[in-house]
Amino acid sequence: MATVAVRSPTHRALVTAPMRGPGLEKLKSLVDVVYDPWTATAPLRIYDGPGLAKRLGEEQADIAVVEADFVSGPVWDLPLFAVAATRGDPNNVDLAGASEAGVPVLFTPARNADAVAELTLGLLIALARKILPADKDVRAGEVFRGGTIPYQRFRGWELSGKRAALLGYGAVGKALGWRLQALGVQLATFDPYVEGAGKDMQAAVRNADVVSLHAAVTKETVGFFGSEQFSWMGPGSLFINTARAALHDTDALVAALEAGKLAGAALDHFEGEQLPDGHPLTRMENVVLTPHIGGATAETEQRGAQMVADDIELLLAGQLPHNIANPEVLSVR
Repeated sequence: MATVAVRSPTHRALVTAPMRGPGLEKLKSLVDVVYDPWTATAPLRIYDGPGLAKRLGEEQADIAVVEADFVSGPVWDLPLFAVAATRGDPNNVDLAGASEAGVPVLFTPARNADAVAELTLGLLIALARKILPADKDVRAGEVFRGGTIPYQRFRGWELSGKRAALLGYGAVGKALGWRLQALGVQLATFDPYVEGAGKDMQAAVRNADVVSLHAAVTKETVGFFGSEQFSWMGPGSLFINTARAALHDTDALVAALEAGKLAGAALDHFEGEQLPDGHPLTRMENVVLTPHIGGATAETEQRGAQMVADDIELLLAGQLPHNIANPEVLSVR
């Protein structure tokens, strides 16, 4: 039988990540918790390394649970028990610094996979059925605009029988994949790092009615979908990116839309988190834009909290956490 931890009176956690549900309550049962999520502040507060170190010192906390804060520099001068990042990739944590300091770094892979997959599906349906411009006409009292009927203006297409290319077939790609298949969509995949996924991006994109990006941002993937890749897409196809804006060339996307090559596009992320004023994409009715809300569900926060609490419990019991980015530090404790 696995050993589980009991409440530790010697550990205190500063939690700046938004968390809720049984996982948060479990964490409170294990250690003292100072709960101050960055999303509840106005204006928004994101600590850099010195700022986080100062706050940890003020709270006398030896556990940091973060989402947006940067964990680096003087943070590693503190006697920390653990750092947890409620992200699929703890890229806001200086992992080399943590390992050198002997601090285990926990993270939460796939915590938002279902949320992002569902948003992607929603964006796809909104594009295919022209939901946003139809809603706009109803609100404006223009249902019979120009003497036409909605059936003429908003005729879309059904997903069943269409072909979707998923570029990136990790947790989010797979979560979207089975949802699409349930609607009768044929899948093509591309991911050089996932067993069973396709290894030829051009073959996946050609003849696809939908291309959806779900890759992580790496040296290899920054800008990996540009003018050449848009040229592979068939006339009337749809482009969706609910991962990161850095993956595609926005100017090339605008050009493909303006040329009429693509029937539409949907984006959930932009460089700098927003588009510049007057950007061409904001004037296109066949484009759906959302402000990086793919993971914005209560369930994502619940899932992340549970994963962190479960792994803190294992650490307290001297056991190997389920999701640790630098397990080698535990052998030197």
